[in-house]
Amino acid sequence: MNIKLEEDLAHWDMILEDVKNRSLDFLNHLNDLPTYAPDQRAEAEVLEMNGSGTLKSLEMFREKYQKLMVASPGPRYWGFVTGGATPAAIAGDWLTAVFDQNTQGTKGSGDVSAIVEKETIRLLCQLLGLPEDFNGGFVTGATMSNFTGLAVGRQWAGKKIGVDVSREGMSSEIVVMAATPHSSVIKSLSMLGFGSNNLFKINVLAGREAMDLADLEAKLIEHNGQPIIVNCSAGTVNTVDFDDIAAIVALKEKYSFWLHIDAAFGGFAACSPAHSHLLAGWEQADSITIDCHKWVNVPYDSAVILVRKQHDRLQVETFQNTNAPYLGDPSENFSYLNFLPENSRRFRALPAWFGLVAYGKSGYQWIVENSIARANELGNYITGSVFFELAAPVRLNVVTFRLRGTEETMGFLDQMNKNGKVFMTPTTLDGISCVRAAFVNYRTTAADIVTAINEMEAAYHIVLKH
Repeated sequence: MNIKLEEDLAHWDMILEDVKNRSLDFLNHLNDLPTYAPDQRAEAEVLEMNGSGTLKSLEMFREKYQKLMVASPGPRYWGFVTGGATPAAIAGDWLTAVFDQNTQGTKGSGDVSAIVEKETIRLLCQLLGLPEDFNGGFVTGATMSNFTGLAVGRQWAGKKIGVDVSREGMSSEIVVMAATPHSSVIKSLSMLGFGSNNLFKINVLAGREAMDLADLEAKLIEHNGQPIIVNCSAGTVNTVDFDDIAAIVALKEKYSFWLHIDAAFGGFAACSPAHSHLLAGWEQADSITIDCHKWVNVPYDSAVILVRKQHDRLQVETFQNTNAPYLGDPSENFSYLNFLPENSRRFRALPAWFGLVAYGKSGYQWIVENSIARANELGNYITGSVFFELAAPVRLNVVTFRLRGTEETMGFLDQMNKNGKVFMTPTTLDGISCVRAAFVNYRTTAADIVTAINEMEAAYHIVLKH
């Protein structure tokens, strides 16, 4: 055996103790770590003939790279939709690496991990108030979840015109419609062969990102006779606007189409009794995207695709391994490798299982409502501010705003982020540059909003002086 491997195997306890201590140091000081690293340059490395061993590698990582890490799991990192991992999720993720299961579900290879995954899907549906009419599986993120739902929808659409798309290829007759799709939906159309330019855009309501239902119905009539996939937004990224799902479901009863709901983080409105009405009717969807590394607060690389059980055959047709006899007969037993895009899959469900079991419905209701409360606190400040103005109402957990009476919004954002106390990201709304703050971290408190307001006003004054 290689001598460094042999040494490492003899010192598991020292390695894991070192990792534990480094992890605790990071987590215990997370509130004080910078949210921005101004200089992320690092010298290129040369792969040595003989390795350094794990303990030495840990020290090298600390000296070279760890100092460049930003507090993205922290309470004042409001860029993108970044939820910090809970203690339970971190425990599950650590064990995921230790157990190193390939979660397939075929007999003799990963049965237990697949069982845990199916159970986690059941628990997640219970959390979200969805009936047990859905099968589901864990994928890497919302992009792959949207890809999977649209892929099964593509197979359904092909069958409507007598084409087995998974075997015979795409048909130009299939129509995809959406009003304000996430960029991952556009990417999925590209990967699935629809073409990213071949989305039929539905008009939005005035001052909204939500679908104009009259225009949707007009386009459904226009394309009558063609198989149609409708992509519905349950929480747009800029303003967390929701399409009227119940009304779209009513149209589904008149016109046959596949309904895919992108509820990557908006789906967790179901956890809050005051906001669950935003999702009325979503249980009638054909497929739903849920992103767990947002409001389930697990580490990155975790999302779920839910597909109605009546479409199981279509899903297997889409992803079935047809030329791998060593993987067994897909008709004999359930197997995720015939149900989702990846053949080899880590035990991705385990951190989510730990989180759901550890905190339950009340825990996630608190996490969601805490984020919404913090967003409203920042939104209320901006509403009364002479420096800033809201670019859209605060509908759930995202605050989109800009500087009042000046075009220095991006200069302001750059200045504020570089201070390293709070981090937000740029966006555009109606063609105007804006700042976007997304709240999904359970650590964020009212005190963090006060800190952010102070940082915002300080950055404003610096930029306007120049």
